[in-house]
Amino acid sequence: MMRPDHPLTAAGFMLAATAFIAGTTLLAKLAGASGLHPLQISQGRFLFGLLAFSSAALVLRPKITRPAMRLHLARSLAGWGGVTLMFAAVQFIPLSDATAITFLNPVFAMVLAILFLAEKVGPWRWIAAGFAFAGALVLIRPGPGTFQPGALVALAAAAVMGIEITILKFLSGREKPLQILLINNALGALIASLAALFVWQWPTPAQWATLAALGVTMAGAQSLYIQAMRRADASFVMPFSYATLIFAALYDLAVFDVVPDRLSALGAGIILAGGLLLAWREGRRRQAACIRRGAD
Repeated sequence: MMRPDHPLTAAGFMLAATAFIAGTTLLAKLAGASGLHPLQISQGRFLFGLLAFSSAALVLRPKITRPAMRLHLARSLAGWGGVTLMFAAVQFIPLSDATAITFLNPVFAMVLAILFLAEKVGPWRWIAAGFAFAGALVLIRPGPGTFQPGALVALAAAAVMGIEITILKFLSGREKPLQILLINNALGALIASLAALFVWQWPTPAQWATLAALGVTMAGAQSLYIQAMRRADASFVMPFSYATLIFAALYDLAVFDVVPDRLSALGAGIILAGGLLLAWREGRRRQAACIRRGAD
């Protein structure tokens, strides 16, 4: 039985998810500005995320199947690394720049899929990847007096997140979403807590509140994202995820009074063009595959 599509509802869920995702980077930047190390901010994100999903599991009581723990561990390591690098990047560059650079993670995932999943990639997907990397180069600004080391940290975050996406492809077809999220946040909390021991300082009440808000906001973003993907095809839903950049720019303006300059707007625009081209091509590829299956 095919799943009925609800495109407007799916778009609404994805737009809400993007607002929450941009909110997590805002909260991480505020936590860093208050004196917390990125490793400790990452710990707070996973600890409070685990608390949120554990509470949901107590209410929903999902049936836990046998998990693929090696895949979960690899995914959690990559997820923790990507999140921590992202939280470090936003301490040095605007939220909108860091967000735009992390949109490269589908491109890194594509390259990894070629290497490890033996996927075939046509010229359109390579063109999209070229656009995205060109936009990242603009945001990194490799010139005298303009080079942004924080942009390289965001680029590293995108690469590690690409690894996480690749591993998630193995998991998503085997286990239910809540089980994946629960195990991911549990392992992430353990990894993040061990890493945070080296920089630990007792947070103030305001810092605890920021960390709690960060964890709950990320849990909300993940839940909304899953709800969006359940209600429509990925080829329709994914382009709406680029609204994260709009929310990040609005948060930058409202909280830090930062207005994107011309280079930021140009770099983000090029990355968006590459990402939308990649999403369009993926949609056409899936549509063609469905037609072939129907013909068979």
